[in-house]
Amino acid sequence: MECISYKAGYKYQLFEEYCTDTPLQPEEDIVSNSDYISLSTTGTIVINKGYAWDGPSGPTIDTLNFMRASLVHDALYQLMRENKLEPSRYQNQADRLLQKMCTADGMSAVRAWWIYQAVSKFGSSASSNSQLNTPIKAPKLCR
Repeated sequence: MECISYKAGYKYQLFEEYCTDTPLQPEEDIVSNSDYISLSTTGTIVINKGYAWDGPSGPTIDTLNFMRASLVHDALYQLMRENKLEPSRYQNQADRLLQKMCTADGMSAVRAWWIYQAVSKFGSSASSNSQLNTPIKAPKLCR
């Protein structure tokens, strides 16, 4: 029997490389396990074409003024899950960056504040390496 192994939970895939400056400045340059994300010591994050993410999480609407921020936030949290960034040091900075990017992209300050409150309260589990996606096998007999 031929089997596949895949990961669930992704809705979007980056069509072009995206690069922006962040306030997160690690002590050494970082490259994700997947090679899709890099973060320099100066805070520049590069997310390569083909990167997949789930978009805005939680009880929210995937609006255009939330997409860029969700991309960067998801990439930074992935680096935390991979133990490349220490959540206790960088999670609040990533959450505040999410809020800042949302308002910069036209989201109301009130909605961006609520989003920040939600991720700062509930985001810890998403930055934990216990949240690394376990591959799913299909069909059922491949498990």
